[in-house]
Amino acid sequence: MTRTLSNGDSVQLASDIRDWARALGFSQIGFAGVDLSAAEPGLSAWLAAGFHGSMGYMAAHGLLRARPAELLPGTVTVLTARMEYLPPDGLPDWVDAEWAQLARPTQAVVSLYARGRDYHRVLRQRLQRLADRLADRVGPLGHRVFTDSAPVLEVELAARSGLGWRGKHTLLLSREAGAMAFLGEIFLDLPLPASPPVSSHCGSCTACIDRCPTGAIVAPYRLDARRCIAYLTIEHDGAIPESLRPLMGNRIYGCDDCQLACPWNRYAQRSPLPDFRSREGLTGAGLLDLWSWDEADFLRHTEGSAIRRIGHVRWLRNLAVALGNALHSGLPSDQDLAVRTALQQRADHPQALVREHVAWALRQGPDSPTSILQQPDTLSP
Repeated sequence: MTRTLSNGDSVQLASDIRDWARALGFSQIGFAGVDLSAAEPGLSAWLAAGFHGSMGYMAAHGLLRARPAELLPGTVTVLTARMEYLPPDGLPDWVDAEWAQLARPTQAVVSLYARGRDYHRVLRQRLQRLADRLADRVGPLGHRVFTDSAPVLEVELAARSGLGWRGKHTLLLSREAGAMAFLGEIFLDLPLPASPPVSSHCGSCTACIDRCPTGAIVAPYRLDARRCIAYLTIEHDGAIPESLRPLMGNRIYGCDDCQLACPWNRYAQRSPLPDFRSREGLTGAGLLDLWSWDEADFLRHTEGSAIRRIGHVRWLRNLAVALGNALHSGLPSDQDLAVRTALQQRADHPQALVREHVAWALRQGPDSPTSILQQPDTLSP
């Protein structure tokens, strides 16, 4: 049976939860109801267009993503949480520094969010501690913590609960802190006052759309994951379409371009948590240094990191594409030779996925043709 609280008690409890959350490293907390029916048509259209690519679990869950009370029966409130991830040890002019890395063809670029400890662990543990604190206050609590661990429309819920608005790149934006943040949720059987949503402030800006390397943001608020470098380097487990490889540059895990281009990220806040300090060996690493890792090296260097989830084979696939793009950029002869020699050493790799991407990379050079970008409906899911 759903419990009830007086209006005064629920308002005070919501305020206390925010205080507890700040002490745990969260920057913002909101509360949303469970009626997301207005989001169902958009979700259905996105799935029908095949924009989820090979992420079959999204289609399998279907509209369950928009029905919190079906995902966890008894849920009446969704607590939404925001946690900043911009590394605390980064440069003050971090946006310029990131663009500069992308301009160095032999440097490996890992998305900012993945340079520290695996956020799934950090958020899940701290959300659970928040839920435990709440249970200490109210007694037995029906709840479940989510951090990318179930079919949850987290941006929709965060926007409804006032944490920000959905930007044209589909990420959550805040006027005070941009979009460099993780989101997490706690589904609760406890009624709490919904937080008021905030208005959108993207206006006529299309910077994120214009700067997407692969044209993955096919329209405002509409992302075709099949073209997104984050999807291709992390979620996708097969061959990367040849037409997209030249556009990936030296991005080997994720892509931050839409974030770097967004004017609101000039207000991005540093994480206060040491968990998100940049891991030594990933930031500023050379492609050849990372290419030299065998599987044991990969597992050792990525222990506790979100990167480990893609495995060594996909890691090599991504690096092979980046090395091929470095060759295409026109390297000095000694660097060109070093890259080709390193690639040849894995030309007979036991995994066909690696062999094929190595063979493609070795065909690249300053005079090699650039692939024509395919239209969305011709890309394989």
